[in-house]
Amino acid sequence: MSSDDCVTSPRGFPRGRPKAPSVAGVRVLVTGGAGFIGSHIADLLADDGDEVVVLDNLLPTAHGSRTPPPYTGRHRFLRGDVTDAEIVAELLDGIDAVCHQAAVVGHGIDPSDAPSYALHNDYGTAVLLAGMHAAGVRKLVLASSMVVYGEGRYACPDHGVVPPSPRRRSDVDSGRFEPRCPACDAELAWQLVPEDAPLNPRSTYAATKLAQEHLAGAWARQTGGTVWAMRYHNVYGPRMPQNTPYAGVASLFRSALVRGEAPQVLEDGGQQRDFVHVHDVARANVLALRTAGPDDLTPVNICSGVPHTVGELAEELSRACNGPAPEVIGGARPADVRHVVADPARARELLGFTAEIGFAEGIADFATAELRAPVSP
Repeated sequence: MSSDDCVTSPRGFPRGRPKAPSVAGVRVLVTGGAGFIGSHIADLLADDGDEVVVLDNLLPTAHGSRTPPPYTGRHRFLRGDVTDAEIVAELLDGIDAVCHQAAVVGHGIDPSDAPSYALHNDYGTAVLLAGMHAAGVRKLVLASSMVVYGEGRYACPDHGVVPPSPRRRSDVDSGRFEPRCPACDAELAWQLVPEDAPLNPRSTYAATKLAQEHLAGAWARQTGGTVWAMRYHNVYGPRMPQNTPYAGVASLFRSALVRGEAPQVLEDGGQQRDFVHVHDVARANVLALRTAGPDDLTPVNICSGVPHTVGELAEELSRACNGPAPEVIGGARPADVRHVVADPARARELLGFTAEIGFAEGIADFATAELRAPVSP
């Protein structure tokens, strides 16, 4: 970035447009573009010749430093908050599309996190959508999440597809982790979760992600805009944050192994998830930016299509890191769900997206991948 690209306004953000890239492309605002997923999207867009503007507040819950990470140096970087309408309005001038990745993520600590989640995820999205309307920007790719489903999809041998009964604390304490049929109490079998499955967020984070979808859908219907809601499943890979309760399970396991500790696996380790590498997720976002959609919100599962258990993840990562074997400790957090296994069909049909990085290959890469600076406790 040249000095001409970083002239600072009185509010502390650059003004004026950066030099055009050598390959003609569209101009994309990536919110949260210094973060785990957003930074990979920004890099891939730039590799394709698009002009990328990155907005990120470098929240301390995810970043170990308020200094932009070195990998943002190739983009026009603006440190600021998506909740600031003035900053958002200035940045949207001349933008062709927005890739909205900025959010507070993860389980968090306790209900005291709720105001932060609601502020950054929901109010921030509302400010962005209002700014897009004023600027005439009609293309949005939104980072959503599998957490909007709550529990996954299950079937009873006798009653077919049913919503599972809530897991009782007594069952968890006694090692009975599988969801049960509300009609007959039989153990349920998991099935692939399609995008039209019932939505039942079970945590503060999940509630705010679903609210983001509703806000974006309303915006699309009012403006004729297009929204792809990217329901990420368990994303892992380079640039994940370290040592933070807001990180994903792969990062928590890797952080433990870096400290020389065994990964601690809740329940019996048999929880099914879909682990998808961040490079595939970034590619899915670029496909969504390139693909026309209906004048409404279209949700798509962004996943590998191949489920693995949390126990398998811990074992594979421990081997790849030459670390101690995982410890299965039982128990479960209040908002934990048993199985969420994605149906990849819609992303394949509508976006032409199929994950390319296999589980073993991806975990081997992740074992030595660059992580972000540790977050202070």
